[in-house]
Amino acid sequence: MNKSIWMAVVLALGGCASAPDTKFEASNEAKDIAQKYILVDGHIDVPYRLQDKWVDVTKATSDGDFDYPRAKAGGLNAPFMSIYIPASLDDSPQSTALAHKLIDYVEAIVGRAPDKFAIAKSPADVEAQFAQGLISLPMGMENGSPLQGSMDNLKLFYERGIRYITLAHSLANHISDSSYDIRRKWKGLSPFGKDLVVEMNNLGIMIDISHVSDDAFYQVIELSKAPVIASHSSLRRFTPGFERNMDDDMLKALANNGGVVMINFGSTFVDQVSRGWRITMGEKRKAIEAEFGADSPELENFEEEYKKNNPFPYANVDTVVEHVDHVVKLVGIEHVGIGSDYDGVGDSLPIGLKDVSTYPNLVQGLLDKGYSEEDIAKILGKNLLRVWSEVEEYASKH
Repeated sequence: MNKSIWMAVVLALGGCASAPDTKFEASNEAKDIAQKYILVDGHIDVPYRLQDKWVDVTKATSDGDFDYPRAKAGGLNAPFMSIYIPASLDDSPQSTALAHKLIDYVEAIVGRAPDKFAIAKSPADVEAQFAQGLISLPMGMENGSPLQGSMDNLKLFYERGIRYITLAHSLANHISDSSYDIRRKWKGLSPFGKDLVVEMNNLGIMIDISHVSDDAFYQVIELSKAPVIASHSSLRRFTPGFERNMDDDMLKALANNGGVVMINFGSTFVDQVSRGWRITMGEKRKAIEAEFGADSPELENFEEEYKKNNPFPYANVDTVVEHVDHVVKLVGIEHVGIGSDYDGVGDSLPIGLKDVSTYPNLVQGLLDKGYSEEDIAKILGKNLLRVWSEVEEYASKH
């Protein structure tokens, strides 16, 4: 599809007519594959984006990474809506209230446009809705804080549609240690966290190990009787020292468990140069704060000025493809998927993957690597749907 036709398609859907990056423009074959198969994205932060500022994503929006026209153009069929709870609210009634509010937002999206969207609570829902031309909105909770140590809360959130839970976020909570938190409060999972793994298995909620510490990851793998997921993680091989990503031993353990890692698109997740830039900027900011104070004029426009003088080194489609390819070569095609983190990683998205209209560029990168249509279909969605089905099957017997 040439650029003028692409723009016409998006305009016809009511979307923004900004063209894809020409260097990574996808072929007709790539675009056809993206439309032909169910495309699951394990993590999109639309609900919290709406918490910051309500916009109607059932129509074209002028900002953000997701709306209906762009999702249709990109072939996105099943974006997991992230019910994200900031660590600042950990283990509080406010965290539970916010989780319910964000689920309400997802329901409101469907209520505004039932001809475009539908809540999905099972792989069967996703498949049926795909056949009807609807975009499924399954939900995952990012940060288990809203559970507040209650299995009754777990069951309530299951009833409302939560189908995976990221056990912790940027700080240790009452469930698990976090990869970002230097305090290892539990040395992995808490006693409640260990019980929670068992109950999530029994109920049919996928366990998401993105964000947790390495010790917590291995404890989950040891305890879980069903496959687990990393809903939006990339690979430590390409970002040495970044515990938020997964190393090769973890990938092997995840594969032995039958699980899937869903690759995060953020440049600082997939590229060491991008990550180094972010670290250096943070260090310079801390130095200025230490010298002049947190409220000093020197910090007023710091980030804007720093970026102007030191342009951010974006990753690109090929960088993300390298992460996918490494998983495939290490543990097999069945254990990798997509977890973009759209609307969650700010302006750090790679060149060629700037919003949900650009999945065909990723498909093109996989085609260029020699991947078959059948294998690409697994990466796009079949792998995650398999895991979800196996989690359901285990729960049905317990």
